[in-house]
Amino acid sequence: MSVCKNIKGYTRKHERLADFLSLMAVALFFATLFLSLTYHSLILNWIMANVVVHGLLTVGGLVLDVAMIFVFLNFGAARFSEEEEGCFHTFKGRRAGTGSLGMMFNSWLHHMEHVGKKHR
Repeated sequence: MSVCKNIKGYTRKHERLADFLSLMAVALFFATLFLSLTYHSLILNWIMANVVVHGLLTVGGLVLDVAMIFVFLNFGAARFSEEEEGCFHTFKGRRAGTGSLGMMFNSWLHHMEHVGKKHR
């Protein structure tokens, strides 16, 4: 059994867990926003006491917070339909381009337009 089929089976069986993790991501985002706005002066005074150590701790905490939000959203967004279809809905082929940001954006845009379409 492939990894894709294992993930599909798990998300079909545990939809409530996925819903809970999506809710946790939203709750964590708003809790972070609320606490940072409510206690901004206290946080800034604490950071100014030792800018290097407390600043690094604050930045590290925010990075960890944002990472947890993304992890919760990724686990919560893993939904699969009941019908059997392939796991990956992208077109075959190699990447083309020079590595410029414009070409990467155009390739990404082309890919997003074709996600979910059936192969020929």
